[in-house]
Amino acid sequence: MDMVSESNDNPARIQPVRLELDSKIKFSCHKGVRCFTQCCRGIRILLTPYDIIRMKNRLGLSSEDFLAIYTEPQLLEKTDLPVITLKLLDDDAKSCPFVREDGCLIYADRPSTCRYYPLGVASLSHKENADDEGFFILIEEPHCKGFEEDKVWTIRDWRKDQGVDVDDDINAGWTDLLVRKRSFPKNIALTEKSKQLFFMVSYNIDQFRDFVFNSSFLTRYPIDDETLEKIKTSEIELLRFGLNWLKSLLFRDSPNEG
Repeated sequence: MDMVSESNDNPARIQPVRLELDSKIKFSCHKGVRCFTQCCRGIRILLTPYDIIRMKNRLGLSSEDFLAIYTEPQLLEKTDLPVITLKLLDDDAKSCPFVREDGCLIYADRPSTCRYYPLGVASLSHKENADDEGFFILIEEPHCKGFEEDKVWTIRDWRKDQGVDVDDDINAGWTDLLVRKRSFPKNIALTEKSKQLFFMVSYNIDQFRDFVFNSSFLTRYPIDDETLEKIKTSEIELLRFGLNWLKSLLFRDSPNEG
């Protein structure tokens, strides 16, 4: 999966170097950098399930309302799975709806893609029980002056500082589903019903909660008491449960399963 923000007007230069967790980069972004907030315009930001939970709670919205107001549906290349991107403003710069001249209105709850910048993360083809968790690439956009700063980070420290290590852990089940489906032969497609279930679990956590607790779900899929209590009280635990359920539902007959 690619977590790179894309600029339509100024194509980014991707360094052809595979970076590992202990690789070093020189970069810093702050209000004193001349290009501050330029990277928040003319972009494509893919939203993860945890992004949506965090952002909709920050804004005091239901997941249904957040999706309707702030997002656009897409199909992820080579997977035919639905993904969500942030809907940009209809201004000349195609700005993020949360950016202002002095920074981001929801900075503490900004999307994973924003946290990763200037890194992209790449995953290899899915193999069951594989040890390779992917690698990182450096994205250099022409306008960005952050690379002229003196601050040096390892990839590991950058991820921890920006909070993407936590994000990646919570989104791990979703990322696995994307990578797994991307590895399927092209002639193996999911049904529309399967895609709808993937969308609901991944992006509409409020609808999924209603589906679990106000339908025959618990009759068809019995859950132990400890798990039931967790998913009643935590959206993150509900998301993790849902993604594990999707994996067993969608890929139980996968050609990649042993």
